[in-house]
Amino acid sequence: MKLKTKKAAAKRFSFTATGKVKFKRTNKRHNLGSKNAARKLKLRSAGYLFKGDEGHAERCMPYGSR
Repeated sequence: MKLKTKKAAAKRFSFTATGKVKFKRTNKRHNLGSKNAARKLKLRSAGYLFKGDEGHAERCMPYGSR
């Protein structure tokens, strides 16, 4: 049988060409007036999962990393 992709994980994570798992930073959707410019600037950059957590994301998306 084909494996199903966990759609919640597919919306949050993506795989880079080198195999890292990339995600978008949180806390940049609303109430931005109370956050300073340096904090909002840092929230622009993508984050990468640690090696220990990558396996879980790969299991949630069996066809995403190939």
